Amino acid sequence: MAWFCERPGMSAPRPSEHACAGRSTPLRWTSHAKLGGHERNAMTLVPSRADLTVLYWLVVIASLSLALLAGPLVASAEAPRVGYLSMLSRSDPTLGPLRDAFQQGLREHGYVAGQTLIIEWRFADGRLERLPELAAELVRLKVHLIFTETTPAARAAKQATATIPIVFNPIADPVRAGLVASLARPSANVTGLTQMAPELDGKRLELFKEAVPAMTRVGVLSQPGVPSEATVRIMLEETATAARAARVEVQRLEAHRPKDLDGPFAALSRERVGGLIVLPSPMFLSERRRVVELTTKNRLPGMFFSREFVEAGGLMSYGPNFLELWRRAAVYVDKILKGAKPSELPVEQPTRFELVINLGTAKALGLTIPPSVLLRADQIIQ
Repeated sequence: MAWFCERPGMSAPRPSEHACAGRSTPLRWTSHAKLGGHERNAMTLVPSRADLTVLYWLVVIASLSLALLAGPLVASAEAPRVGYLSMLSRSDPTLGPLRDAFQQGLREHGYVAGQTLIIEWRFADGRLERLPELAAELVRLKVHLIFTETTPAARAAKQATATIPIVFNPIADPVRAGLVASLARPSANVTGLTQMAPELDGKRLELFKEAVPAMTRVGVLSQPGVPSEATVRIMLEETATAARAARVEVQRLEAHRPKDLDGPFAALSRERVGGLIVLPSPMFLSERRRVVELTTKNRLPGMFFSREFVEAGGLMSYGPNFLELWRRAAVYVDKILKGAKPSELPVEQPTRFELVINLGTAKALGLTIPPSVLLRADQIIQ
């Protein structure tokens, strides 16, 4: 078969593309086939440039439409589904960066929310009584895994299912909270990360006393029952032991709800306490700006469990990097989705703690932080 170029008025087709080159007159391409010694016209195509342009864009639009229609179907049919359960609010500005870190960790393992992974978000907005129903809802959805934020959420998930894997983060004391049998050998379907390490609370007091040598009385603020009564008791005991060694008197203070925060600070002012240690609690982290404002108003140096307090104007913090904990939690999610059993994954404890100091706050309080403390700081905020 041969192709020829024909032009209106042309006596015979020319057997070469070059014969049609450089011409502006409309062309007609004709295919001729030889059969029995005679050439026979097999097919004639007469496309114009406008026709080709329209055809091209129709193909492009059709391809994009098919891709958009197919994408969500593939994600919903094949992507693993992960439940995210929290006792806090989705709009909480404190937790937003932490949840972003969790999703960043997932992306590092090839999971993109809405494409290769579906996240079912459930938030109790601070109402603990809502957690059981939210956990049951995730179970009914038959999610492949439940990721929990805070101890109450982890408890609710464990009570709702004994088969769906649960990854908690960051729990202060998962053993005393009844979530796992031991850190090395988690029980059944539950594992995750803890923010605690031996003697961490005692170390906070030691650093605080070294940074504020004149302090002889310190207030210790806790949220009763959070993360658990047993855990709060251990943290207070460790703090008290370190305080006795440093010859510092401890005054225990409590706040059950955000509206209870004013009372402890009024007591600190009356008792002329020289500093405040805030024990780990999701509520305190969520209310960190108000807590910092109250310490500033009462001219109290503060030692906190998270750098977010220092970034908000608190004096100093000592503890794990929470952004790193949330990112690391994605490692557990990835392993379980690939077939690992929670009981085979030991609870991970932080191995590195960061000391963050706000020198601007120290100056406002009239404090001079000793060089020995500044040299150990991982970050100094001016």
